[in-house]
Amino acid sequence: MKSISNKLASLLLSAGVWVATSAHAVQDLPGGPAVNQLNLAPPVTKIAQEQHFLHWMMLIICTVIFIAVFSVMFYSIWKHRKSKGAKPANFHESVTVEVIWTIVPFVIVILMALPATKVLVAQKDTTNADLTIKATGYQWKWGYDYINGEGEGLAFISTLDSSHRAISDSGNVSEAPANYLLKVDHPMVVPVGKKVRIITTANDVIHAFMVPAFGIKQDAIPGFVRDTWFRAEKVGDYYGQCAELCGKEHAYMPIHVKVLSAEDYTAWVAAQKKLAAAKQDDPSKVWTLEDLVKRGEKVYAANCAACHQANGKGAGPIKPVDGAAVVLDADKTKQIAVLLNGQNNGAMPAWKQLSDTDLAAVISYTKNNWSNRTGQLVQPAEVLAQRGK
Repeated sequence: MKSISNKLASLLLSAGVWVATSAHAVQDLPGGPAVNQLNLAPPVTKIAQEQHFLHWMMLIICTVIFIAVFSVMFYSIWKHRKSKGAKPANFHESVTVEVIWTIVPFVIVILMALPATKVLVAQKDTTNADLTIKATGYQWKWGYDYINGEGEGLAFISTLDSSHRAISDSGNVSEAPANYLLKVDHPMVVPVGKKVRIITTANDVIHAFMVPAFGIKQDAIPGFVRDTWFRAEKVGDYYGQCAELCGKEHAYMPIHVKVLSAEDYTAWVAAQKKLAAAKQDDPSKVWTLEDLVKRGEKVYAANCAACHQANGKGAGPIKPVDGAAVVLDADKTKQIAVLLNGQNNGAMPAWKQLSDTDLAAVISYTKNNWSNRTGQLVQPAEVLAQRGK
């Protein structure tokens, strides 16, 4: 009796878990798929659309062949059954029949192979890409490196959102969001309408980069470089997953691609580069004069030379930097204040948008270039100390 009760309790618990876990699934996922969807993921690339066409074309052809063949077979069995007195025919092979059932399947195969080959060739044409991103598979996350195109130099790791992992660990998924186990902290971001080449590799075991809405799936193999491509035709969020069993955390290795308009993508790139620069520039780092001057020369050329000239002499109402009293002054805080706050009613703009290291570098450069040989050095920490004043 006790055994029966335990089994009943176990069944009820399993049923409860099934109901709880199925509750979160009755939501459409932005970018697809939708609830009760029977088709493939909604396509947002030309390749994916062609794959849909091939899928349905071949399914229809195979269905027609199946119905035709089995209809003839069952009709023959029924019509010529022995109970109705049917007598088996006695005849030799027919050349006409042999030719027909050889040519017809051959034509069908060719009609199926031609469009399939066209799509397959197009899938592998990764030339003339507007943007190239290397996707590296790790156990169990993705690393994205923007190699060529707008955003070149950006790099980050994309990991499952911690809140989703917490939901999974708790076992209570009744209120899980539509993108459960698909949300990441740093999605891959690409512009709409641009050809994006994805180079895949892996750091440990074999992974696979797959985004159904784009019609792409490419293995990521340690020590090898593979590639694929897509051109998203619609702005939105699209999801995929690692499609190769890669270890115990395989289920927690999603792919999130955010497709933005050209303007929004440009703004995203600018913001990411600022963040990357900020991460690289530790204001507590102590620099040598030589290193700061080298960096300051680049900062000056990019931001100051347009007004003050490359030789530091200024022009017209623009005051020279070469020989300027504020530059030669031993009190470094005066020049720091000018760069942070500007002066002369905006004629000299504020440069707070530059990092502490960039400001320290350009000040050190001006204090030690042209006729300015002060030997003075400004550290990033000194600029940071004055930012809030």
